[in-house]
Amino acid sequence: MAEDYYNILGVSKNATEEEIKKAYRKLAMKYHPDHTKGDKSAEEKFKKISEAYAVLSNKEKRKEYDMYGAEGFQQRFSQEDIFRGFNINDIFREFGFGGSNFFGGRGGRRRFSFDSGAPFGFGAEQQQAQVKGSDLIYELSLTLREVASGTSKLVTLQHQGRSEKITVKIPKGMITGKKLRLAGKGNPSPYGGPPGDLYIQAKVLDDPDFDVKEYDLYLNREVKLSEALLGTTLSVPTLENKTLSLKIPSGTKPGTKMRMSGRGLPVMKAKTKGDLYVKIQIKMPKNLTREQKNLIKKLAEEGL
Repeated sequence: MAEDYYNILGVSKNATEEEIKKAYRKLAMKYHPDHTKGDKSAEEKFKKISEAYAVLSNKEKRKEYDMYGAEGFQQRFSQEDIFRGFNINDIFREFGFGGSNFFGGRGGRRRFSFDSGAPFGFGAEQQQAQVKGSDLIYELSLTLREVASGTSKLVTLQHQGRSEKITVKIPKGMITGKKLRLAGKGNPSPYGGPPGDLYIQAKVLDDPDFDVKEYDLYLNREVKLSEALLGTTLSVPTLENKTLSLKIPSGTKPGTKMRMSGRGLPVMKAKTKGDLYVKIQIKMPKNLTREQKNLIKKLAEEGL
């Protein structure tokens, strides 16, 4: 069972940022390897409190953690995800410990660093902290038709006062929340390490015709009362500007959903597609002619 980050730091779930920072500082001073002299259990404790602080000190990661809980969060996020953007050197400097030279050690200064998001570096040898630059997330708006067919987009990034234009190839099926990783296109490292990564995150725009839920599409279509009673055939548009025929059986009720298998959005990095659901609405006449009223009365007399 995954340990709860709040319990690891000894704070409540409603703890403020300052309370979380204070708790981490206290525990970091207690369990840092330079104070515990090779105690492996203390090193493991230090790693755990650093992991907890990396999540709870970040507003977005804390929000995800509170949403999914300890088990769900660790199933969804790797160690690299957890420590991405967590700069231990900046934190130590903020605490007044002079960056990576955190506590003096015998036979030379010990250093603590993060490599590709995972903690390492508990040793007496002097090590160069290869701190990766922070990652960037760029939210990219896409139409449903762009999601269906794939596209290329020109993205303009701002890096420390300068602009950079990047052409990004968007694969089919990149629905809201899906991400593309562009390695090395994030912020540069302030300590000479590798740059961070750029994540292109999709946001699908509303469509005037279709509603969307993951890879399934939803479309409303009206039929006349007589067509619902007797049956008919509807023309159904698609995102590829094609027209499909959908047979409406006699006696179709209002609100009936008819499924057209494999006519939804393509699944990203797969060969399958979602479905298209057509919701049938009955178009009721507002005004009846005298002849129509007489016909309906005859139908009523026949028990309809």
